Amino acid sequence: MIWNLIYRSLRQHALSTLVTAGSIALAAGLLLTVWVVKTQSQAVFAATNSGFDAVLGARGSKLQLVLNTIFHLESSPGNITAADYEAIRRNPMLGAAIKTAIPIAVGDSFQGWRIVGTVEQLFAEVEYTPGKRYAFAAGGRNFKLGTQEAVIGSYVAKRLGWRVGSTFHPQHGVAEQGESEHEELYTVVGVLAPTNSPVDRVIWIPLEGLQTMSGHNPLAKTEISAVLIQLRAPTAGLMASNLINQSGGKLTFAYPIGTIVAELFNKINWIDRVLTLLAWLVAAVASGSVLVSIYNSMSARARDIAILRALGARRRTVFGAVVGEAAAIGVLGAAAGFAVFAVLGAAVASIIQAQTGVVLEPLRWNPVFWWGPAVFVGLCVIGGIVPALKAYRVPVAETIAPVS
Repeated sequence: MIWNLIYRSLRQHALSTLVTAGSIALAAGLLLTVWVVKTQSQAVFAATNSGFDAVLGARGSKLQLVLNTIFHLESSPGNITAADYEAIRRNPMLGAAIKTAIPIAVGDSFQGWRIVGTVEQLFAEVEYTPGKRYAFAAGGRNFKLGTQEAVIGSYVAKRLGWRVGSTFHPQHGVAEQGESEHEELYTVVGVLAPTNSPVDRVIWIPLEGLQTMSGHNPLAKTEISAVLIQLRAPTAGLMASNLINQSGGKLTFAYPIGTIVAELFNKINWIDRVLTLLAWLVAAVASGSVLVSIYNSMSARARDIAILRALGARRRTVFGAVVGEAAAIGVLGAAAGFAVFAVLGAAVASIIQAQTGVVLEPLRWNPVFWWGPAVFVGLCVIGGIVPALKAYRVPVAETIAPVS
């Protein structure tokens, strides 16, 4: 009987049911999006290191150094000379701790896409994630040192419509439109298979090509922006960090990369708190709309409720029907909230990939997928208690009695 009462009431008040469920869907979708993006971003960004343990660069902020060299964001904190790195490599303790060292140079771009100079070993020997090395799409290959060749990330290729054989003139600077064009003409010889990392957003050329490009300071021939380092053991990173960072010299050793990236989220976690608070406020308003919607209809339902009581329906049946109606609206809204989340989550993930190269998977299982909707249904049930109490107290005789 109670399920029939709930169904008939939802159908009779279909418009208010849909409007109320819609507000709950928006609140649920917002909460799911904020929570999933927050938790996935923290995990994915902290795990993104392109296969390296540390970065050696100019004296300055470790976070800026990591953002510039690993995520290809921010400006470069400065250059170091090849002699600076050689001094580290020749150090008996530090040199033995380094497994792989890949120099990079930055400063140029093409239509806002960063150009990074490096060496062949990056794509030939480095595992960007355990067990996975860089691969090339069909027909592509690695660039060769001493040539005007380029390897491009998959996302760059997609956005620019480039393929093997495409050519371009690098632009000085990393602004959206770049500055003056260099006279050198580079040819794309390889498109990297997708890595779902910042590497996908970069145009890679031979190191000396960027160092000696026309219009650059002649001193750039002996300078690099940073060195990406793989260590033989974690303890080696701690030792190098202590020796280099505490020496007061002109170098910075950024290690470990994951911990440094986590500092970024610690600095901006107030944004997460604000967005989460906003989602909960919207949830509270949505549950309040359930209360108002059902409560305002109680006057019109009073006679129907009195007749049901007269026909034998118990007070608790009437109470349960009203609370059940509120819960049903919550279930409908929470279910529709997943559709809202799918749209919002995909949009946010697309923006993050475009800006950082890091790929989120919003639809991957997250505990919020069960407790989020459960909380919304619970809030709706709480919102339905007040009108349910009013229905519980409807006086049968006075309500049924004809009005003269």
